Amino acid sequence: MEPQWLEALRASAQLAPARPRWPLLVGDAVIGSVEPDFLSQIRLQPMADGRERLSKTEHLGNPVWRLIGEPTAALGALALALHDAGLAHAWRNEQLAVADAQGQRIGTIERAVVRVLGITTAAVHLIGQAEDGRFWVQQRAWTKSNDPGMWDTLMGGMISGADTLASALARETWEEAGLRLEELRNIVRGGHVDIRRPCDDGHGAGYVIERIDWYHCTVPDGQMPVNQDGEVEQFVLMDESEMLETMHAGAFTSEAALIQAAFLDVGSGTSSRT
Repeated sequence: MEPQWLEALRASAQLAPARPRWPLLVGDAVIGSVEPDFLSQIRLQPMADGRERLSKTEHLGNPVWRLIGEPTAALGALALALHDAGLAHAWRNEQLAVADAQGQRIGTIERAVVRVLGITTAAVHLIGQAEDGRFWVQQRAWTKSNDPGMWDTLMGGMISGADTLASALARETWEEAGLRLEELRNIVRGGHVDIRRPCDDGHGAGYVIERIDWYHCTVPDGQMPVNQDGEVEQFVLMDESEMLETMHAGAFTSEAALIQAAFLDVGSGTSSRT
């Protein structure tokens, strides 16, 4: 029987938008979604030929917002306009990939606006166990804009527009935990978790769509995680029962709890492990 807390957590990770959303297109490619009047709060400079760069229109008989121009440049102008209007999240100067409905990459955009624009993002997490079976977990820095002070997997981070899944795994493991993949043992892909839920970005107009691929490894004795980028408050070792109690108490991020529950095969056995 799946624990009630885990059932509720799984349900909270699969929620429909709080309000209707219109598709957001770059040219004819659907790349996200926005609430119907959200983009009415900004205005972009017209194209050189006088055409509006951003407009309400129709696509396949349905109302949409359409952005025109070279995708990365047009998305950059949109991101800056949202930032200037106070509708962006914390600005990171980090570009994330933007794909069409078929998953083909068409450009990049600043991370701060992906959620208000309903753009699908990708992330990677790493579960790390010591040789005695305990789990290395991190407490997120209190200065983090998302989930400050909460507990997380050994490493978790978004996949930037400059990364592949493999390079993001290596880069984030070093930046967050000061560990090189070649120093770790038995690195295996565990599976993935999909998140779809409303969020507070853009004064409550955001919607998260994210795929999180997760891996598991053994951290050999003598190897200690040491944060390199200032985004981790501390690392500690938790045994399985302590980690489950902390997850039950809601002190782990929802993503980390879902990933760790999948690894431990908690509950009914419906697991993200593949």
